[in-house]
Amino acid sequence: MTQHTDLPSDLLPPAVRQFLGAHIVRDADTASSFLAEDAVIVDQDETFRGREETDAFLRDAGSEFEYTTEQIGAHRVDDTHWVVTVRLEGTFPGGVAELDYRFALRDGLVAELVIANHPA
Repeated sequence: MTQHTDLPSDLLPPAVRQFLGAHIVRDADTASSFLAEDAVIVDQDETFRGREETDAFLRDAGSEFEYTTEQIGAHRVDDTHWVVTVRLEGTFPGGVAELDYRFALRDGLVAELVIANHPA
């Protein structure tokens, strides 16, 4: 059964909360420490698999732009799936984006992260 509720970030699972905290401040090494060894990240239809590719993604994603990130929503799908919606504002084309970070957890770590446009 799917439960959709808005959650404050302090009620998210530790791996999700700490990954996002590190990712937002562009601390790729710390963010990476919350990923499973075989983690998969999908960002705008590009897939990164395993430690080497996900580390490179975390290090390089959005590095050519200046932007701020604000969590504007979060909900639990089930015990292992969580969605956090963030709003980015910055120097990238369009200047504003709302993205869903869809997390799948395994053994307390992020096993999969899908980043996609938030539905309008």
